[in-house]
Amino acid sequence: MGTSKTIGFGIIGLGMIAEFHVKAIKELDGCRFAGGYNPRPGRAAEFCAKHGGTGYDDLNAFMANKDIDIVTIATPSALHLDGAVAAAKAGKHVIIEKPLEITAARCDIIINEARANNVKLGAIFQSRFHAAAGIVKKAIEEGRLGKIATADAQIKWYRTQEYYDKRKARGTLQQDGGGALMNQGIHAIDLLQWLMGDVTEVFAYAATIGHEGIDVEDTASAVLKFANGAVGVIQGTTSAYPGFLKKVEICGSKGCVTMEEENIITWKFTEELPEDEEIRKKYGSATATGGGASDPTAIGHHGHKMLFESFVESVREDKPVVLDGVEGKKSVEIIEAAYRSAKSRTPVTLPL
Repeated sequence: MGTSKTIGFGIIGLGMIAEFHVKAIKELDGCRFAGGYNPRPGRAAEFCAKHGGTGYDDLNAFMANKDIDIVTIATPSALHLDGAVAAAKAGKHVIIEKPLEITAARCDIIINEARANNVKLGAIFQSRFHAAAGIVKKAIEEGRLGKIATADAQIKWYRTQEYYDKRKARGTLQQDGGGALMNQGIHAIDLLQWLMGDVTEVFAYAATIGHEGIDVEDTASAVLKFANGAVGVIQGTTSAYPGFLKKVEICGSKGCVTMEEENIITWKFTEELPEDEEIRKKYGSATATGGGASDPTAIGHHGHKMLFESFVESVREDKPVVLDGVEGKKSVEIIEAAYRSAKSRTPVTLPL
């Protein structure tokens, strides 16, 4: 695809998260929002009256729109496969909200379909694109932390009972594939494995403690073994009032770093560099939103914008996608292993 052509985006699923997608799309150079699809009559027309583009309640008509080059999937998690496969078969490049799908096997179907139709596939884990995450990644790759011993992710969020009651299908295994880990904690879990590398074994407990009428966990803890020898812990809950920013902490023999959302709150090394104090000052209070800790709408769209920009560059220049389907599958596989372990009360080895 040439660098001068305007790239059209279409969105499947026009709920809350689609609002963040369309805001990001409108800020991309050389791109536009071309259309949206939702099966509920009138919803697409309502969305497009607000944001532009053409609204569709017929998926085939949506896919036939030649102005749509890239489709973003913003449906409930268990519907990602259907939308992604339809888009790939129509020759559209695809970007999918987290999780890529609700099982590793369903992720593989999407990955294989994109390959078979020679379209690009991306997963939405925008936390990887925040500046703080890149700085931490660089420090690990340069060996500044020494031999890493522990790597932990904490997602102590809060959701009211009303949050689950408001939409009947929310908080169900059928729609979400899981709860505090699959639906809320997955961003931090993806970030943890991206920074640390492959997880080889998981042992977990999961329970529903703070909410009623849901068949997914609202609290879970998992112990991880990493291929690099480190051990780690994931703690995820939606029952921690008032809700706290997600935290990732990595410690080793020569240093320790802690991120809270886009903040770096610990940046300590045995061998100090001149830029370290500036990093502490600049990123000590970088988070500008609530991070979704107590309100799922309290996030910004800047992370989506950076991720979409990277994906558009891959399309324009026919380069590999930075955060592709294979990468998107990794956190799903870790979470699926945690669920299997919690059910069987035994460790689960990865890959599944």
